[in-house]
Amino acid sequence: MATRGTVKPSGNFNASADAEVLYKAMKGLGTDEDSILQLLVARSNAQRQEIKTAYKTLFGKDLVDDLKGELGGKFETLIVALMTPPLAYDVTSLRNAIKGAGTDEKVLVEILSSRTPQQVKEIVAAYRQEYDDDLEEDVCGDTSGHFKRLLVILLQANRQRGVQEGNIESDAQALFKAGEQKFGTDEQLFVTVLGNRSPEHLRRVFDAYMKMTGYEMEESIKRETSGGLKDLLLAVVKCARSVPAYFAETLYYAMKGVGTDDDTLIRVMVSRSEVDLMDIRTEFRRMFACSLFSMIKGDTGGDFRKTLLLLCGGDDA
Repeated sequence: MATRGTVKPSGNFNASADAEVLYKAMKGLGTDEDSILQLLVARSNAQRQEIKTAYKTLFGKDLVDDLKGELGGKFETLIVALMTPPLAYDVTSLRNAIKGAGTDEKVLVEILSSRTPQQVKEIVAAYRQEYDDDLEEDVCGDTSGHFKRLLVILLQANRQRGVQEGNIESDAQALFKAGEQKFGTDEQLFVTVLGNRSPEHLRRVFDAYMKMTGYEMEESIKRETSGGLKDLLLAVVKCARSVPAYFAETLYYAMKGVGTDDDTLIRVMVSRSEVDLMDIRTEFRRMFACSLFSMIKGDTGGDFRKTLLLLCGGDDA
């Protein structure tokens, strides 16, 4: 499968040799962070898993535990994320978002709106296997109202496939009547339509809606809804239009303004590095007055910055 990621598998890969390099980088006085970050970013996630196995075989130790013992702060969080298999990473991120102090709605929104139905099914199954808990029940216990309902619909992962030509106009009409045309908004209708139609179908509905009302779907959602529901509806609409554009915007707002949302920056850079980070970079350059590379460079520091810039894979100045 052709990937639009910035991270590719290494051609002449030798897991044992890599394990040795990492062992030497951590052994002795001081840690050679450069060797660690350069090696790990130059390997695919599947190869990193093989390195983990080789490390245990050679040295009888857990590579991730050793890395945690040697590194610290955001840099450590980033390296541990790179060492986690993608499915496990999504599952852990969701678990932490739900079980932490107060729900991190941002994580629920980002993951459940952007993953394919097949990926969502895998997440639900892996979550059950890992924690012996039902993800839907955990989400329901921690959220409420229409926000909860839309999350539940997305967790069903039963989106219709393809475009229903006969329903494009009627869906657009229904959304118009439920929002702009109505005193008070019928949120349930937004939830049902946006949660159940395919991205291709929704793009056609958004065009019909624009012709009918003179508004972009996003404008109406911002006016008609609020809070978590607004954020989730917007994410679903943006992902239906373009997943890379959605993530470009997510990265931009993680770094814009005072202080950086490091957790989001790490999560997106790691989880998209082998999927579509090339496309995210292109969209970023198109949407904002700078490149992703230059924004990361200006917004982060140290080994954390070095690793992120290597993950970014180049500048689009």
